[in-house]
Amino acid sequence: MPSKSFSIVIKKPIKDFKKNIVVDSDKSISIRSFLIGSICEGVSKVKNVLESEDVFSTINCLRKLNVKIKYQGKRTYEVFGRGLGSYTAKKNLLLDFGNSGTASRILTSILSTTPNINVKLTGDKSLKKRSMKKLIKLMTKFGAEFFPKNKFFFPLRISSSNYPIGISYESGTSAQLKSGVILAGLNSYGNTDITEKFRSRDHTENFLVENKNAIKIDNGKIKKIKIYGKKNLSNFLMNVPGDPSSAAFFTALTLLKKKSYLKIKNIGLNPTRIGFYSLLKKSGAKISFLNKKKVNNELVGDVVVKSGKLKPINASKKYYLNTTDEYPILFIISAFIKGKSSFSGISDLKNKESDRIGEMQKILKQIGIYSKYKNDKLIIIGKQFKKRRIKMIKVPSLGDHRICQSAAILGLLTGIKVEIKNFETVRTSAPSFLKIVKKLGGSFEKKI
Repeated sequence: MPSKSFSIVIKKPIKDFKKNIVVDSDKSISIRSFLIGSICEGVSKVKNVLESEDVFSTINCLRKLNVKIKYQGKRTYEVFGRGLGSYTAKKNLLLDFGNSGTASRILTSILSTTPNINVKLTGDKSLKKRSMKKLIKLMTKFGAEFFPKNKFFFPLRISSSNYPIGISYESGTSAQLKSGVILAGLNSYGNTDITEKFRSRDHTENFLVENKNAIKIDNGKIKKIKIYGKKNLSNFLMNVPGDPSSAAFFTALTLLKKKSYLKIKNIGLNPTRIGFYSLLKKSGAKISFLNKKKVNNELVGDVVVKSGKLKPINASKKYYLNTTDEYPILFIISAFIKGKSSFSGISDLKNKESDRIGEMQKILKQIGIYSKYKNDKLIIIGKQFKKRRIKMIKVPSLGDHRICQSAAILGLLTGIKVEIKNFETVRTSAPSFLKIVKKLGGSFEKKI
């Protein structure tokens, strides 16, 4: 069930702090654990699951497709997989993905190549605004059909292919699309070939890498993935690490709050997910990774952050794939850094839960920060920030968790009164966000 709507108001700046914290578990890995587990053979166990609305939407959709999922307590679940092509559904069954772009794209891909599927697909107000055009074009190559024809937004109806054939695909910026093609290919006859010039998130490949009969990965200059269709997948045990995107907001708070120190334990350090930290270290940030180890083919460790002076950020296009979710908070950080920061190759941010470029520009304007977006490049002129005579910063109902979190960090740093509508949307990825704010000494008012 969707969370009851509420706003928060931040009025006071946070004091310096020295703390150890644990952030919410990784959303991308949590969702993929259930989706991939559902098409494996046997029972897969998933520990330390992110119990957020996006994950619950995924579980609910799978249960409607007659996948047995059992809660074991302490954020541990068992997924009873029945193999490839095992989903069953009554005609015109409604699957509601809520706000989850990840679940909607990946599960739709699996459904596209599952025989005898004819179901309706929908989502919340925000998801209905996100184009599914690229996904639909890819899945039609596998033989699936979508109705109404030439419509690319939810709600939609899908009629699956009963005899899907593998395809060739040159992967772009979206790891969700790549994951969709991989899983649709596993469910198809023949081989599916994927080439990837620019490395996007590889969580799906990490789940499957031990199934050598089903997938072959060549990590050369141009990454090549070959999927051998209709090969059974083995079950797994997954211990989900902390989400580096959730950690990013508290990293920003620590860097910009003088005399502060933070240790964030058990964070996923997958190289395709830590562009945010690489960019900041390049700008002089005191960030280090400790206690690194491999868990379930994923690199995990602790992130240690100390406050300090930063140089302007220069994020070239190559950083986008490894930093996608963190750009809103990077824009906030750059507002506090004296000089010109620049962010290139970010046009896809306009097609997220909201137009993240335009909406963040509106917030920056409210605090007197100049920004300009032109030719797929955003320039932000930051300064050594001092509290200005600003009565209030208002963030409207956008349904975008990353913007809500970024605005909250801005309020905690400045002490300017910040009112953020629809803050419940943060529960889609980070239900513990406000609890952690309190632990670090921050305060806010909650309005129902």
